[in-house]
Amino acid sequence: MTEKVRSVSRVVPGIPASDGDGVNLLRIIGSNVVEDLDPFLLLDEFKSNDSNEKGSFPDHPHRGFETVTYMLAGRGIHGDNHGNRGQIEPGAVQWMTAGRGIVHSETVEPVEGRMHGFQLWVNLPASDKMKPVRYQEFKAAEIPSIGLPGGGTAHVIAGRLGEEAAGPVKGIATDPLYWDVELPSNATFEAAIPKGYSAFVYVILGSVTIGDKRIMAQNGAILTDGSKVSLSANQDPARMLVIGGRPLREPVARYGPFVMNTREEIVQAFADYREGRF
Repeated sequence: MTEKVRSVSRVVPGIPASDGDGVNLLRIIGSNVVEDLDPFLLLDEFKSNDSNEKGSFPDHPHRGFETVTYMLAGRGIHGDNHGNRGQIEPGAVQWMTAGRGIVHSETVEPVEGRMHGFQLWVNLPASDKMKPVRYQEFKAAEIPSIGLPGGGTAHVIAGRLGEEAAGPVKGIATDPLYWDVELPSNATFEAAIPKGYSAFVYVILGSVTIGDKRIMAQNGAILTDGSKVSLSANQDPARMLVIGGRPLREPVARYGPFVMNTREEIVQAFADYREGRF
């Protein structure tokens, strides 16, 4: 049976945005251009080459979804009202399942003059929205990095990439894949993505060609359905995130830091937060 190669259904520009204590971002998913891509609710890129610039997200609550912080440069510092504290160093990932509720703070700061990272929000199914909070944190050395047949490297955070590697993040309801792919000039990357999964590519550096579309840096590409992805770097080296997951196909009620299935559940989340039940 012939594999169907995914093509580009839509090119999504990164939209300048601000969040937290005035942190400047590029928002790819979660803007007025693309509100969501089931099960993904948001993707932000934060980046600075100013050694004096720090980004702060003071105490704020979450319920009903997962936040994924992936650092390429700089350092992420986090703490919460459950007593958890830690740092996310370059190449590391934190996958936090907020579940029934958490109040936490995050700060991103430069190291050797650079800060660069991403935050992804992943929805939870109705059956998991009120489960206990859970963290999965992995250092760069714990994330498999594999050489690609045509040259380049893939860092496998979640999901399986061929038979070579599986990411350390486990037990996520949407069975996601999250790959950070680096390609030299004119190299091609091909990989299986389960049919029926939502999937997109975000180009960090350089440009890539997917089918007949050229996607420049700071742009995303939402992919059509199919069983594999094939993309090629152009004349310059390229780096991109390839992200996919099983859609939930459930109602979404979303207000600020709460993502539930009904308006009544959102009202209850606000009441629980105000009354200190997170």
